[in-house]
Amino acid sequence: MTQLVKVWFDSSCPLCLREIALMRRLDRKNAIQFIDACDPTNACPLDRAEILARFHAEANGVLYSGAAAFAAMWRAIPILRPLGLIAGWAPMTPLFERAYRGFLRIRPRLQALLR
Repeated sequence: MTQLVKVWFDSSCPLCLREIALMRRLDRKNAIQFIDACDPTNACPLDRAEILARFHAEANGVLYSGAAAFAAMWRAIPILRPLGLIAGWAPMTPLFERAYRGFLRIRPRLQALLR
């Protein structure tokens, strides 16, 4: 049985909306619960501003942030599972986290392009 993964996303971010739409299409087993962190009626495990500043996911009762959260989400999607396993492998995790932090620096410019 597939373990449910919770993913909090920023519905005000055009990049996030595109990515979540893709993940929903790939999640054919409905293993992921996508939660709009901008909706005040949805519960967040951390301060809402913190949830919106970095990508967060919960799997097996563990809350992940940044690249580790992406790895947890990818592991729940069969076609992306190999990437999730690689990203979650201890020697590779720092590389994925550095790439994620680099993305965060350019995210505002990318968002502006999509608005």
